Amino acid sequence: MAGAIEIFLPFTLMCTAIWACEDGQVDHLTARQSLDEQLQAHFYPTKPWVFPYYYNIRPRLPLAGYADAARIPFYRKSPGYFAKIDVNDGYRQEDRLGFGNLGANLFSSLFTLPTRPFKPFANLVVNRMDACSSSSGDTGICTSALACTLLSRKPSGSCNLGRVCCVHVLATCGGTVTLNNTYWQSPSTPVSAPSTCALTVRLDSTLAEQASLICQIRLDFVSFTTAQPTAGTCTDTFQVSGATTVAPTICGTNDGQHMYLDVPSSARTPTDVRLTFNFAAGTATRSWKIKMALLPCGATYLAPIDCLQYFSAASGRVKSFNWQDVAGTATRQLNNQNYNICFRTELVSSQRATQMCLSICAVANGGDAFSITTPTGTDAATAAAALVTATTNLAKARTTLTNAQATLATAQTTLADAQTALKTAQETVTTTQADLTASEDALVTAQDAVPLAEAALITAQGALTTAQTTLGTAQGTFTDARTAFTKAQIDLAAAIAIFPPDYAAIDAARVALTTAQTAVIAALAVVDGAQAAANTAQTNVNNAQTTLTNAQTAVTDAQTAVTTAQLAAVNAQTAATDAQTAVDTAQTDVNNAQVAVTDAQTAVTSAQAALTAAQTAAANAVASAAALSGVGTSAIVNGVNTATCLYDFLLIAGARDSTNVEADRYCGNALNPVITSIATSVPVCTPIKPFRMTFQTDSTEGEVAAGANILPAPADTANTGFCLDYQEK
Repeated sequence: MAGAIEIFLPFTLMCTAIWACEDGQVDHLTARQSLDEQLQAHFYPTKPWVFPYYYNIRPRLPLAGYADAARIPFYRKSPGYFAKIDVNDGYRQEDRLGFGNLGANLFSSLFTLPTRPFKPFANLVVNRMDACSSSSGDTGICTSALACTLLSRKPSGSCNLGRVCCVHVLATCGGTVTLNNTYWQSPSTPVSAPSTCALTVRLDSTLAEQASLICQIRLDFVSFTTAQPTAGTCTDTFQVSGATTVAPTICGTNDGQHMYLDVPSSARTPTDVRLTFNFAAGTATRSWKIKMALLPCGATYLAPIDCLQYFSAASGRVKSFNWQDVAGTATRQLNNQNYNICFRTELVSSQRATQMCLSICAVANGGDAFSITTPTGTDAATAAAALVTATTNLAKARTTLTNAQATLATAQTTLADAQTALKTAQETVTTTQADLTASEDALVTAQDAVPLAEAALITAQGALTTAQTTLGTAQGTFTDARTAFTKAQIDLAAAIAIFPPDYAAIDAARVALTTAQTAVIAALAVVDGAQAAANTAQTNVNNAQTTLTNAQTAVTDAQTAVTTAQLAAVNAQTAATDAQTAVDTAQTDVNNAQVAVTDAQTAVTSAQAALTAAQTAAANAVASAAALSGVGTSAIVNGVNTATCLYDFLLIAGARDSTNVEADRYCGNALNPVITSIATSVPVCTPIKPFRMTFQTDSTEGEVAAGANILPAPADTANTGFCLDYQEK
């Protein structure tokens, strides 16, 4: 136990000696008293956000948010007042550790049950936003030397109560910041490209170093150099994400610029705000040093909501991002800008300022203090309208030419198809004519065969009649022969029957029988021959009849073929006639389309010449208008409503010159509210409070062509943005 006490005693003395009480009321109030005396001697600081108790200051007059003429805080106390008050705040005196009562505090910390939790490191990591300026001019936080060492910061300068001004500088990519007044600068080695370098600012009320709730972050670009934009568009980009403020993308040179970023209160939810550089390929100087101030909720020096920039002095200078007093024709104005610039209303000569006046700042190095888009003067508007008309006419002429060429191509295709169809139809006519001739020849042949078949049939029929007559005769002869034979048989039988036989009669009967038998045989042979001849003749008749029938059928078929061939020939001829008509029509269409193409080409040539002339006139008119002022207007010129200060402009509500000529939107190359563009800038003043301006640019420096619900505007050249001196009165 004794050994433990020996080890723990020095450690406890070191930790508890850092701060005399957990909330540090004595140092807190003494520091505030010291600050008040400084303010009394030197007026309000030009950078109030670096002073830890600025938000506790109250003006002499009850005008919240404004300082009085003498800049003397209200509720002043006499010197040393806060050092004399009782700061126990309900705690025992011995609970406030000081070197005068080390023993009491040590035993209170080690052996008595404290009335509040024991946090030996709570004050080593400083839990407040105490700011200070180091000997090098950088801003840090006041803490003990030991705490500064533990936080890996660099002591530079001193604060009250023996504390040091602790400055923290990060020179890496990918880190995380949780401490107030941290600097982020480019790495010591050259930045490669293409590449990304990012840093996260973490806001979390559970962190010991963020006991004060954070509602805003202020970024001060101590130095900032990246590649210049190309036609207004950043190739190297710096972007902010995670904040409720929509910060624009910036690049180029932005030394001395700043941004206020609204963030959700760290009391509700932790927030990571990411700062990101994206470097495009190519060689360029890339370096930066950015201070990040964490601003507590409720502080009166917070910027109003939705104010990217906030100025809290009665006079000063305000510039657009990347504006520099340098000569040249390069476009320095950045595209896609849309943010508010706000000004705290001050007390001037013991009275609240009633107006803010703006004038272009003086340049010494050839820079352009006011150059926001190209105004559309009368000549420029006329030329722009003529250019739009010429562009439209050329587009129409080209469309007409394209349509005419398409029509010609279609007509040529139709003609080719018609010619092919005509050739096919003509070939079909030839084929059908040949078929008709062949059919007619076949009909003649068939018709010639019919008489021959008829004659053959008659001949065969005659031969058949003759054969049939011969057969009848033969059959009659045969009958007679058979009758004679029968009689001879009877006579022979009768002769033999006579008794005594009469041999002579028998012999005679026998001879007669033989003769009759011979005659029968001969007659039968004649009948057989005649029958055969009759059969042959009948066959010939049948064949002749068949031949005649076939010949007649052939004639009928040939007649049908001729009729079919005649119809096919007629149809083929009709198709050929129609095809010829289609060819003639298609040829006429081709001729007309060729004429239309020639006319359209002539129209395109004329429209191109007119466009070239309009472009030259517009360029000359825009060049003349480039040095003129512009205000938010639009006018009908040659039937075209042409806009001025619509896409790129500086909005100063209610701003007017010394003659009370008033305008809200300003652009061109001169700050002047007159409607008729001139080349002279004049101071303008606005009585509208709170004092603020809005700067907006579109995404291009090119020409805006007229369209549906789109007003045309000429192209921009060498815009630089603005640099204005402001003065509250």
